[in-house]
Amino acid sequence: MKKKIMVAIVLIVGYGLGLNYVIEQKSVESQENVKNEVTKASITEDKNNEIINDELLTLVNYKNKVPDNWQVNLVSLNDQQSVDQRAYQALQEMLDDAKKEGMKIIVCSSYRTYDKQKQLFINKIGEYLKKGYSYNEAQEAASMWVAKPNTSEHQLGLAVDLVSYNNQRLDKSQEKTKEQRWLMENCHRYGFILRYPSDKSSITGINYEPWHYRYVGKAHAKKITRQGICLEEYLDNLKNS
Repeated sequence: MKKKIMVAIVLIVGYGLGLNYVIEQKSVESQENVKNEVTKASITEDKNNEIINDELLTLVNYKNKVPDNWQVNLVSLNDQQSVDQRAYQALQEMLDDAKKEGMKIIVCSSYRTYDKQKQLFINKIGEYLKKGYSYNEAQEAASMWVAKPNTSEHQLGLAVDLVSYNNQRLDKSQEKTKEQRWLMENCHRYGFILRYPSDKSSITGINYEPWHYRYVGKAHAKKITRQGICLEEYLDNLKNS
């Protein structure tokens, strides 16, 4: 009888020790899993922060001014146009390839100084004043077409206005040209995006411009185009991921 009791006690103690071991192992595994998840999250956050801080993704709009420390290294194109060296090669390749396919594309606007942007904005206000708008109304209407000084991507040297040789009007008719259709379909392959799509005006603060292209680099351009989003949405997604 005593032997049976002793065996039972040994079994119970052994079971208890085994159970504690299993629990401890599960606890260790759980802690390791948590640690791994935290590490992965940290790596992802660091990577996203690195992407967000990429100069090619510098956000300039009605809420975000051109950074005070922004530096432009200009390279001349033609017809007194120039862009930052970071966009030059990709732009030239895109224009050369388009030409090979029978496209006649003109760079009608590229880098702008603060004074140039200021003058364009003032001119646009004048157009609305002539239509009978009050000054405040004219200023608000103008800002939907021409960015206020220090809020234009053109001042970065990374944006260009591209038009068809056969239609150089900056209006919606531009989207119907074969040149714009080619650009909209292929620009991402060279690192450019159509910056102000027709369905994103409420986000970008700028009306649809089927001629304004922004260089962001090939990797970003492909993702933005594939997802059908604008630069503001792309950056928000990175911050929230």
